[in-house]
Amino acid sequence: MTSQEVFELVVKHTCQVLPELEGRTFYPTDQLKDLGANSLDRADIVMMTMEALGLQLDLVELGHVQNIGGLAEAFHAKLQAP
Repeated sequence: MTSQEVFELVVKHTCQVLPELEGRTFYPTDQLKDLGANSLDRADIVMMTMEALGLQLDLVELGHVQNIGGLAEAFHAKLQAP
């Protein structure tokens, strides 16, 4: 799976959790908080994406992530790890 496909998966889950964003253009620099996602929404988006990707990681590993592009890159890197 490419990093773009992972990004699109994050966007899909963001729209599922925040349906009012459906049809919006998303950019890697968008921050979930700025899009209206509260802490529970953000946790749902992260957990849905991890489940869809078959990943298990400690949420502390995502503490440095600043935006949805960074989130997608972190997931993609985890997928590529041996």
